Amino acid sequence: MEKEEFPEEFSIPYIVYLQSSPEPCVGSLIHPQWVLTAAHCPTPVKIRLGVYQPSIISKKEQTRNCSLTVRHPAFNTHSLENDIMLVKLSKAAALNSHVGTIAVAMEPLLFNDSCFIPTWTWNDYQNISEPDILTWTNQYIKPNHECIDKIDTGMKTIPIMCVGTPIITLSENKEVSASPAICNGRVHGILSWAKGSVTLGSEGFFTEVHRYARWILEIIATH
Repeated sequence: MEKEEFPEEFSIPYIVYLQSSPEPCVGSLIHPQWVLTAAHCPTPVKIRLGVYQPSIISKKEQTRNCSLTVRHPAFNTHSLENDIMLVKLSKAAALNSHVGTIAVAMEPLLFNDSCFIPTWTWNDYQNISEPDILTWTNQYIKPNHECIDKIDTGMKTIPIMCVGTPIITLSENKEVSASPAICNGRVHGILSWAKGSVTLGSEGFFTEVHRYARWILEIIATH
């Protein structure tokens, strides 16, 4: 497991900052006008693309409004089953070196594949402030039976992928919710819930994107 921070003014082209209340979320730009994120996220009040540090507005970023949110029709707010949502931008993003798209997964991962998991964190968390730091972790996907063993009995039928270990850390980063898991160049997971800070190696549980690929493509084609 590696944890790194980016140099100043670096951005990950496909990562989207979904500014919302009470807290923001991370999204992935999978089409010039569509962002993939978690259904547990609130509807964004502002969508920011090409962002390095959300607490500071950069000349290189693009801002859009939300014209439509499509939560999975079977999303369960209690179990977080089907925790996946599409957000349509008010205007298509202008793709360049700072803003770009990433493909969604069409097939499942092997359990020992490594995934890149980016998010933003706060230096000093306050619920009225935007996060300060873009950071990431690289972690290996756990075998399915290990994921199932780690969750509550009532949730064991939910298809998930997981990373991390049950560790106790002296500090905990407050992370922006719904981090993507980027594996083999595609979005394979969306962070649904975590037991601590995923960027510090704690356990994270992700919605498996490949199971929803057909639904995603249908929504984009028909909306």
